[in-house]
Amino acid sequence: MNLTVRIGIVVVLLAVVGIVLALKENPAPSGESPQNPPAPTPVTTQPRQAPVRLIDLGADRCIPCKMMAPILEQLRHEYAGRLQVDFYDVWKNPAYATQYGVRTIPTQIFCNAEGKELWRHEGFLSKEDILNKWKELGVDLSGEESENQTHKQ
Repeated sequence: MNLTVRIGIVVVLLAVVGIVLALKENPAPSGESPQNPPAPTPVTTQPRQAPVRLIDLGADRCIPCKMMAPILEQLRHEYAGRLQVDFYDVWKNPAYATQYGVRTIPTQIFCNAEGKELWRHEGFLSKEDILNKWKELGVDLSGEESENQTHKQ
C-alpha cells in the first residue's frame, strides 16, 4: 500500500472519530430522557381528561424533521390542552429510537388519552394530514368533543 493511501485511511478514521465525539458531546436537554420524559402539558379545557398525544421522533438536523418543526409548534399552541405534542431528538438521545421502535425519521406516533398507540407514520406529515388523521381516529380537536370521545380507542 503506498503512502498516499495510508494517509487517506488515517484521515478518514480521524474524521469518523471526530464526528462520533462531537455527537457524544451534545447530550439531550436536561430532564429529557426515556426514563424521565418531559412533564405532560396541563389540560386546561377539560381538567378531568388527559389530552391525546402526538409524539414526533426526529432530529433537529434532519431536513424533513426541520420541515415538521413549525407544524408541531403550531399544533402545540393551537390545540393546547387538547393535544399534547412532544418532540424527541433521536440523534441526540438514541434511547428514544429504541424505546419507540423507530426505523426512520421523522416518525409520528398518535396516542389516545390513555397513552395507547393508535397509528404511526414515517416521514413528513403536513398539518392538514395530521388533523385529518385525528378526525379519522375519532378525535375532535375543536374543543367541543364529548367526554368519551378520546377514551373510546
